[in-house]
Amino acid sequence: MAARSLMFQGTGSDVGKSLVVAGLARAFTLRGLRVLPFKPQNMSNNAAVTADGGEIGRAQALQARAAKVSLSVHMNPVLLKPQSEVGAQVVVQGKVESNAKADEYQHLKRKLMPRVLESFELLRSKADLVLVEGAGSASEINLRQNDIANMGFARAADVPVVLIGDIDRGGVIASLAGTKLVLEPEDAAMIRGFIVNRFRGDPALFADGMRMIGELTGWRSIGLLPHFADAARLPAEDALGLNGPSARKAGAKIRIAVPILPHISNFDDLDPLEAEPDVELTRVRNGQAIPGDCDLVLLVGSKATISDLAALKAAGFDVDIAAHARRGGRVLGLCGGYQMLGKRISDPDGIEGPPSSVEGLGLLDVETVLAGDKRLEAVSGASFDGISLSGYEMHVGRTLGPDCSRPFSMIGGGADGAISADGRVWGTYLHGLFADDRQRSAWLMRLGGTASVLDYEAGIETVLDRLADHIERHLDLDGLLTLAR
Repeated sequence: MAARSLMFQGTGSDVGKSLVVAGLARAFTLRGLRVLPFKPQNMSNNAAVTADGGEIGRAQALQARAAKVSLSVHMNPVLLKPQSEVGAQVVVQGKVESNAKADEYQHLKRKLMPRVLESFELLRSKADLVLVEGAGSASEINLRQNDIANMGFARAADVPVVLIGDIDRGGVIASLAGTKLVLEPEDAAMIRGFIVNRFRGDPALFADGMRMIGELTGWRSIGLLPHFADAARLPAEDALGLNGPSARKAGAKIRIAVPILPHISNFDDLDPLEAEPDVELTRVRNGQAIPGDCDLVLLVGSKATISDLAALKAAGFDVDIAAHARRGGRVLGLCGGYQMLGKRISDPDGIEGPPSSVEGLGLLDVETVLAGDKRLEAVSGASFDGISLSGYEMHVGRTLGPDCSRPFSMIGGGADGAISADGRVWGTYLHGLFADDRQRSAWLMRLGGTASVLDYEAGIETVLDRLADHIERHLDLDGLLTLAR
């Protein structure tokens, strides 16, 4: 018997759809249901490696974790990864299929719908409840033709919809009622309920607002959901979360500077460091200088390494990093950041744009060629200092050179990464390095701090349980089950 299903769409981007679905996944799982998350189409450079050898958006990985199930490529059958001049990389059921610019992708979508429905039906056959997340705004009627992310999918799969509005950004009554106004009647009929998210203050003050939304739309109220402050402790999907100010952290002993580049990817590598009370993570943007007193410059992943390297140089960060290294400062590059640290990056096949070869930062005696199949794999092993580690690889390219004779780690019987001759510059293809408590603790001590006392993964589980409780208290979960079909 196929599972019941329910779709959550938003009045706009970043209204909290991903978090609501994650909380519902944990709440219904704790009720004893087998829950699986699903997002027909996602656009994100923050991805996760799945158990079946592919990649999906980080939000669906968190939702699967909330539901206590293994990751599958079918949870996010279409993943778009913006990539410099070539547009977006199109990942279908976990594997890269093509690159497409925005106008090309609009025509490609109609060919992708059968694959999307195939993945959805596969999940329905294995679950009691499938929670579907839409993308962007339900009211983007200019993109309705060939849509596979919102109403196009809901209609094709006959999945009822709950619409989420964000009161924190203002105009939530108009956003919800206006969505019904602009939708075609057949699309609007798919919406059965609404949620007002991120409320702050006394809920009684918005009781009339909830009533008015119901009267204007005819939709059932699922609830007014207060702001959940602990959401900041969960991995973010959207790089917009990196745009906040970098405040000084009182009592921090270690300062880590992270240049924020246009195509930054897998930036959840930063979250465990941000959670450490001894670490002040300084996000450095164009127009700013890398602090001269930082203990580590950290270059994280990139979906367009050559383009981001050019942006790094245009911002003058290369000069700052070189000065930091001359002063004896430490530098660590993860994946794309590792490639930038070498002497040269070559793209002979035009994977990231026109075929090219550019000079790197020259802090590691290695060179990278962007070629070959994409490596997607969970790995474990030990770092250069003999400390065990676990993480994952997600990259295209091979990096070779003299400094590889001093590998960063040994994983699966093979060497990964490189270390400079003076031992102060490191590069590795590993993601998830700092989520490993053993590695994070070692790095804190290496940078002059004390061993970590955080159990990072257990902390994520605690937040998910709190989120489930928060949702149980404020939303009508029984009502949601009656709407699902």
